[in-house]
Amino acid sequence: MRLLFALPGFHKYERGAEIALLSVAAELARTGDAVTVIGSGQPRASDPYKFIHASSIRRENFEKFPSIPLFRSETVYEEATFAANLAMRYKPADYDAVLTCSFPFTNMVLRRPVFGGKKPLNIFITQNGEWPAVSNDAEYRFFSCDGLVCTNPDYYETNKNRWNCALIPNGISTERFKLGAGDRVGLGFPADRKVILMVSALIPTKRVMDGIKAVAPMDDTHLVVAGDGPMREDVKALAAELLPDRFTQLTVTPDQMPALYQSADAFLHMSLLESFGNVFPEAMACGLPIIGHDTPRLRWIVGDQEFLVDTQDIPSVTQALRSALVAKETAPAKISDRATSFAWPNIARQYREYLTELMRNQT
Repeated sequence: MRLLFALPGFHKYERGAEIALLSVAAELARTGDAVTVIGSGQPRASDPYKFIHASSIRRENFEKFPSIPLFRSETVYEEATFAANLAMRYKPADYDAVLTCSFPFTNMVLRRPVFGGKKPLNIFITQNGEWPAVSNDAEYRFFSCDGLVCTNPDYYETNKNRWNCALIPNGISTERFKLGAGDRVGLGFPADRKVILMVSALIPTKRVMDGIKAVAPMDDTHLVVAGDGPMREDVKALAAELLPDRFTQLTVTPDQMPALYQSADAFLHMSLLESFGNVFPEAMACGLPIIGHDTPRLRWIVGDQEFLVDTQDIPSVTQALRSALVAKETAPAKISDRATSFAWPNIARQYREYLTELMRNQT
């Protein structure tokens, strides 16, 4: 198959969407498909796919821009600058299928009319949410796709009667994310306290400030937040007030992510709802207990043995953290069987089967 993956952050950022889609692209390329990736970063010699650069302006430059219809956030402004350059580099006749999780501009560029030749299948992945597929408001009215990859069962049930859907979760590299000693000294973590880890962008929906409040009563713990975003100053101010000398905010490279998990004692995630959340199987694969918001979707990912509560009840989160730390200390470390089921080769196989079926039906 001749496949194109397009996203502004490819090779420029190492975030959930970029990691997930590039992992699928790499696995498909390694097993014989002709895969091209277009992003705003630079080529890397080690990657098995072809990379094409299409520049964009970093979203941080738009953090103070107004939120208006269509341009609702700094990410949409960034995407618009990428889409303009993508349009000049995208040649539909070169591909059998094109894949993205970015809307509106990237999706629209990839769906542009083809005059002569066969139009590639347009596949949308609900990595960042299902809103484009389910909403008929504003710009979402113009959404369309030939196939919808649903990253959780909720999305599949909502969309299966409207779009040609497949339920395919995200995955992890089980060669990288595994049990290990970590690197507390190198990461600057204290040796005399339990380390609670959050891997979150500093944006309202991630509820990092509520995480700070939940950890505050636990004097023997240290909270580490790996991530950045527009709320960085608010987060630092609250941490200085509630967690003096018990808080670290940092960003790490992709190569450091396994050691980051391995250096912690528990993993906390406060979002009320995630499309999938790569961080959950990554943390499980490194042997960390999970504290998160109790939803059927999250239980589908982590199972029934983790420490899921109503995270809007802060005292309940604190108690769940205490229980998780006791469990981590008393039980032998092991990799969850659920975590290994999310290995990227398994996920890429599901993509190949789905794309093959779509192409067969197209002809």
